[in-house]
Amino acid sequence: MFWVITTLGNTVSMFVWSIVGCVLLLRRGRRADAVVVAGAMLTGWGVMSLAKLIFGRERPPIPERLVEISSHSFPSGHATMSALLATVAIAMMLRSTTPWLHRPAVLALPVASSLVIGFSRIYLGAHWTTDVLAGWAFGTLWGLLWIYGSGAVSARNRIAAR
Repeated sequence: MFWVITTLGNTVSMFVWSIVGCVLLLRRGRRADAVVVAGAMLTGWGVMSLAKLIFGRERPPIPERLVEISSHSFPSGHATMSALLATVAIAMMLRSTTPWLHRPAVLALPVASSLVIGFSRIYLGAHWTTDVLAGWAFGTLWGLLWIYGSGAVSARNRIAAR
């Protein structure tokens, strides 16, 4: 079960979900929000990949690992990208005029998904717990940075338009 979760929660899957989200946002005329999702995901992936190279942390030992991976461990890419997507997805849901997207149970789904994905990485021995915690923290903060930045740019544009 955790192997399926970790496979569905990989970076490629997170990008597929973000592309679907961007297409839906564009179809609704929410171009600025689509830019936030795409920009956050692309830059977040780049910074996370650079961090893996800089830290160069080895993964847990092979006898305890249930998956074979050759890249560095810190921070967890699965945790980073799922937390990043969850953060921007929740912001886009809250900005939506569709009422059911504001329900707490619906808003909790991206968070629950990210948590399960991160736990799957620890269970499978692909990461140390701190790798996953750092991934969640970085992904969330990077998403919040993009959300804050987009709000600041929008406010500046409104002031300039006056």
